[in-house]
Amino acid sequence: MIRKAERDDDSKKDHPALVRQIALPYANRIMTIRPIIRYPDPRLALAAQPITVYDDALRDLASDLLETMHAAPGIGITAPHIGIPLRVVVLDLDATEGARTYVNPEIIWASPEMILRREGSISMPGVNDEVSRHARVRISYQDLHGNLQTEESDGLRAVCHQHEIDQLDGLFWIKRLSRLKRERLIKRFEKISRS
Repeated sequence: MIRKAERDDDSKKDHPALVRQIALPYANRIMTIRPIIRYPDPRLALAAQPITVYDDALRDLASDLLETMHAAPGIGITAPHIGIPLRVVVLDLDATEGARTYVNPEIIWASPEMILRREGSISMPGVNDEVSRHARVRISYQDLHGNLQTEESDGLRAVCHQHEIDQLDGLFWIKRLSRLKRERLIKRFEKISRS
């Protein structure tokens, strides 16, 4: 997940007993803020499984991902970030357009032009670095009802699509860095985690 901002006390979010539930007066369900798994949890390196059933459980998962992402705070999250190995992504990049859910997304085209953009992850808070990504991509995905969709994106949305699809494929974002940058970043994260 690409983070929107860093929090002062991330240590409390990791504990499974600290799942927060929010009762919404306008909804018939309680939205759940799920615990986020942290690097180097081996589940972050596993490829997620495709969704085959489009039901209320999937819609509840998407809602929980959205609430968890907003609480973090962040702009993108995958089901694997909360320990669920399914191919679901939620992005919230634009207040006007609102959040979007992508089920079983895959990149079907990428531009040859590349851009550098600073990235990080909610599973590794407090550190970030520049990553080279395709400037534009086209993805195919399904919506929460199983309808096949395509979307072409550029800029931040294209970066987020690539970042989150990498995570679904078990490729944590730091693997896109050089070995030296990755090792430095891991040491910084370990130092932050100890303090």
